[in-house]
Amino acid sequence: MPELPEVEVVRRGLVNWVRGRTISAVDVLDPRSIRRHALGAGDFIGNLQGATVTDVVRRGKFLWMPLADTAAEPAHPETAPVPEVALMAHLGMSGQLLMQDAAVPDEKHLKVRLRLSPRDGMPAQLRFVDQRIFGGLFVSALVPTDDGGPGGLAESPLPLIAAEAAHIARDPLDPAFSFDLFYQRLRKRKTGLKRALLDQGLVSGIGNIYADEALWRACLHFARATDTLRRSEAERVLDSAREVMLDALAAGGTSFDSLYVNVNGASGYFDRSLNAYGRQGEPCKRCAAAGISSIIRRDQFMNRSSHTCPVCQPRPRNGRW
Repeated sequence: MPELPEVEVVRRGLVNWVRGRTISAVDVLDPRSIRRHALGAGDFIGNLQGATVTDVVRRGKFLWMPLADTAAEPAHPETAPVPEVALMAHLGMSGQLLMQDAAVPDEKHLKVRLRLSPRDGMPAQLRFVDQRIFGGLFVSALVPTDDGGPGGLAESPLPLIAAEAAHIARDPLDPAFSFDLFYQRLRKRKTGLKRALLDQGLVSGIGNIYADEALWRACLHFARATDTLRRSEAERVLDSAREVMLDALAAGGTSFDSLYVNVNGASGYFDRSLNAYGRQGEPCKRCAAAGISSIIRRDQFMNRSSHTCPVCQPRPRNGRW
């Protein structure tokens, strides 16, 4: 499953290609990829055709493109109507958003094609490709954010969020993220630290890979009880999560799944820089640098795995597993 840095890589690439362009035609090649749009293909196409993409927004792993009614667009941008709906993209396990020229042959697993208004030097089509069909596209209403802040990370932030993403908290890369609110809610959870980090209602966008990496950087164990966490420790783990995500962004994201590519089809390479995740049985890099012998261990966790160093991430006495 793509994590936050992968989705942000897609957002940053996509906004350069589609912002301000009008969707001239829509081809739904596999209805399963719009199954989340309850009113069917006709309504899906009707909402998109003739609409202009005003931005590309992300909160956590949710990605959406606000749509403006081209026919209602005034001559002066400052009086432009506020978008009421957005095209949401759920990448699932293998979903890809690819910009392609019209002459490029259809991909084997092409599901939906958006034909865009022409712009010099830019591909004419946005294609949704999905081999495993766990992802999809659908139109969502835009609703006001509960805190009055921007809906998510965007080029021109509006205090609106796609309705289907309104239940999740802000992520560590969001300028409007409130550490005070996060810490207040964290202390009330009375659970293990990693479970809390994976709770999208507390903080969004931190998945299994980046939780392990953030905890390793912060020298904290995944089972540390959240109600015993000092403020400085909470700041350390959030700073670590932010740092590891920014490092991943600089590298284009992780690429454990060969099907993951960014909007231009390029894979990420951050997996080569991981310190904990997937390194069970290998020496801890931090301990090795200090002349200490320690081997990364793997523990079962919520039907997944957690990777820790037994020396610099000691098991807590009263941990919550």
